[in-house]
Amino acid sequence: MPLSARELLARLIRCEAEGEGEAGMKAVATVVMNRVHIGYGEYARVGQGNLRRVILQPRQFTCAMTTVYGQPNPQNIFNIPAEPLHYQIADWALIGNKLPGIELALWYYNPFGPICRTYFPPSRTGIYVTRIREHCFYNPTSLYAKT
Repeated sequence: MPLSARELLARLIRCEAEGEGEAGMKAVATVVMNRVHIGYGEYARVGQGNLRRVILQPRQFTCAMTTVYGQPNPQNIFNIPAEPLHYQIADWALIGNKLPGIELALWYYNPFGPICRTYFPPSRTGIYVTRIREHCFYNPTSLYAKT
């Protein structure tokens, strides 16, 4: 039986940000929901406002991939069940809440070091806005509208 969109979001929150504390998990949930609700660019065109499509869009979330760089990825949303806290954060995001400071963010990544790049992804469609623990967060630039 396929996982519901709520279940996918809760599992993604756990897999992508469980070690980042509640703020980090809410930040990831905010980014996902921003992609669902944005009215222009790649995420509007590909996701079409559908949470499941946004989460499962190829090469977007490492935790939604069963292989990474040709190697099996056992840490993925299909293998890691959500716990009550992850459902609470998913529900928080699903009713429209956003973490202050990243209300517009469409991307995040872990640089595995102290410095966040100014632009991410490499296409320069996102510009650095803040860091929450190990993840750097990015708002769309004007280039994003052309994607």
